[in-house]
Amino acid sequence: MKALLLCAGLGTRLKPVTNTVPKCLVPINGKPLLQYWLDNLFDAGITEFLINTHYLHEQIEEYVDGSIYKNKITLIYEKELLNTGGTLLANKEFFENETFLLVHADNLSFCDFKIFIKSHLNREKKCEMTMMLFESDTPSSCGIVVLDKKNIVQEFHEKVQNPPSNLANGAIYICEAKIFDFLKSLEKRDIDFSNDVLPKYIGKINTYLNDIYHRDIGTIESYALAQIECRRFIK
Repeated sequence: MKALLLCAGLGTRLKPVTNTVPKCLVPINGKPLLQYWLDNLFDAGITEFLINTHYLHEQIEEYVDGSIYKNKITLIYEKELLNTGGTLLANKEFFENETFLLVHADNLSFCDFKIFIKSHLNREKKCEMTMMLFESDTPSSCGIVVLDKKNIVQEFHEKVQNPPSNLANGAIYICEAKIFDFLKSLEKRDIDFSNDVLPKYIGKINTYLNDIYHRDIGTIESYALAQIECRRFIK
């Protein structure tokens, strides 16, 4: 299986840390965030990575050039940001019409990714995607989901004041190649995954609960917490 690691964001909420380093390379206990993703996913059997870049892209290119995964990584520079769906559609050929993993790499996540992949393989036939979920300690700042008895998404509540639960979208997905037909049908270049794609897939999104560890490294506060919390996972 191949994976797209989204690394092009500006990291504005994480300033001043991201004034001089792209968000995907911020150090967590001395190790770049991107390195955690490459290590964990490679151990789970991911064979090739596509990484999109934009902000401070030269640093990411230099990092990849010195990485042990260099020969497994394809870099794509976006002069203009395309958003998640736009990046997927622009790089359709990379995935060769196969099931793939989609990761917003500004999260720090530890779980059994092999079981995550297995949960997708064992999904209900009508589901074309599996979304990783986590229990958020700040649910009003997240995309909260409501599930049916088979753990299939029935409702989305995006950053609402009083969400119905703390079960949040982790922004990590396993997708079937059919999604490219839908993306193409939108007939636009810039495609927002949360607004343009996910609402159209309600009832067709399988879910997997990561009950080990997941945190969005989006703010100075969450970044500081991650430095402490992840120590128990470092080998």
